[in-house]
Amino acid sequence: MNSMFTTILRLLLGLSLVLFGINKFYPLPVCPIFEMPSAAANFLESLKNTGYVFYVVALLEIIIGGMLLLKKWVPFALILLAPISLNILLFHLFLNISGLVVAIVIIAINATLIYKYWKAYRPLFQN
Repeated sequence: MNSMFTTILRLLLGLSLVLFGINKFYPLPVCPIFEMPSAAANFLESLKNTGYVFYVVALLEIIIGGMLLLKKWVPFALILLAPISLNILLFHLFLNISGLVVAIVIIAINATLIYKYWKAYRPLFQN
């Protein structure tokens, strides 16, 4: 579980989550906001207009990213991230195809890390 490969993936995923999460609150020059199709822009605008959904997801990204960076409760963080990364993939697959590569990388890293930490999940599947 503590191989260099796993550590690099964990840190890369954690850093990207923290940056993308902070970018939702305060746009950073490191993460520029690109022009997106109107359907994608409308979807994100509707999430912002709820007053909480967009920001809760951003806060979760920051918290999960921090947990990964600090190596605290990593298996728990990866399970929390699974539905978020799936939604990132679906968003880019159906609404904004230009970011699909990043979404695939995020879900692939998440899946790889879940596989690497599988021993922590085994008790969930025992009788």
